[in-house]
Amino acid sequence: METIFDLIRAGQWEVPETPCLMVDALVMRGNIARMQEGVAACGCALRPHIKTHKIPYFTNLQLQAGASGITCAKVSEAEVMANGGAQDIFIAYPMVGDFRVKRALELQKRIRRLILAVDSLEGAQALNEAARAQGVVCEVRLEVDTGAARTGALRQECVELGVKVSQMENLRLTGIYTFKSLVLENAPTQDAKAAAEEEVRLMDETAKALREAGLDIQDVSVGSTPTGLLAAQTGLCTEVRPGTYIFNDWMVMKEGCAEFSQIAERIYCTVVSTPRPDLAVIDGGIKTFPMDAPIGAAPYYYPGYAVILDKEGQPQENLVLRRMSEEHGIVTAENGETDLHVGQVLELIPIHVCPAVNLQNHIFLYERGELLCIPVEARGMLV
Repeated sequence: METIFDLIRAGQWEVPETPCLMVDALVMRGNIARMQEGVAACGCALRPHIKTHKIPYFTNLQLQAGASGITCAKVSEAEVMANGGAQDIFIAYPMVGDFRVKRALELQKRIRRLILAVDSLEGAQALNEAARAQGVVCEVRLEVDTGAARTGALRQECVELGVKVSQMENLRLTGIYTFKSLVLENAPTQDAKAAAEEEVRLMDETAKALREAGLDIQDVSVGSTPTGLLAAQTGLCTEVRPGTYIFNDWMVMKEGCAEFSQIAERIYCTVVSTPRPDLAVIDGGIKTFPMDAPIGAAPYYYPGYAVILDKEGQPQENLVLRRMSEEHGIVTAENGETDLHVGQVLELIPIHVCPAVNLQNHIFLYERGELLCIPVEARGMLV
């Protein structure tokens, strides 16, 4: 399969501008199909998280492939996706703040199904009061902390909180959800299978406890790109919510849940200065490459803020991107010679693609011989 990246390396296609993020549609569609088919074969629903792409075009491809709905982090993201046609949206983030609740209730009027999240009594009470004032009932899920130590009610408090939420007249508690990813026994792990099995076991136990208390828990929603399919295969969850799988990146490849050939995106940058033999400067800095991955740290030892590829499109070890300012990426050479020249275009793979997309106003999508420029419509939607 010849990708746009192959064509660029062969000189058959030019990079339109730099820095830019480019996606190959065949690779991306293959990623969508593989996850959808794998999860569906387990009798589980797939509700992809759109935080990776933040673009309705890709949301619609996921829905057309069979996704039951989508997941968003913030209400502003959900508004963009609803404008793009999404009708079944789960906002997997505590619905706290009058401004946020107001927008969510307005959104609920426009789409077929909106699911909101609660993880505290205070948040649930405020949402219930706002819903009562509007004369509506909100479907909600209770978030459970299964080890990520982020948002989510402690498991030992879920029954008491769940019962109180279920007694609120304008909230309808239909499920529980969690995010844990590669955490096992409250610590990072490389064992995705064990992490997934622990995640669903803890959630299954929580769901059973809530049901024994008389609550009608229908949905048990779990999963990330590393654990989603593995969780679905246990048969103990009703839904998984991976996000990164649509594009994949260096991070999920190192985590063992994607092949190098399944990474659907590249970032292209131009060398703008070569002041020393061992140093070159590219036109992408921290406003192009996210800095959320620890460099050189166990267990994956990321070599820099992106992986620079050679002329054959393979990772090479000599050039590293370990220092950046706003608009400058400092490429250094391990052997003392970069062999780069001013005007040269470099091909790079981001360590973590999700925040990289959010740094772009638009991305380029190569599909059926055409290069489409697609706005990242939910970029910066943080409310």
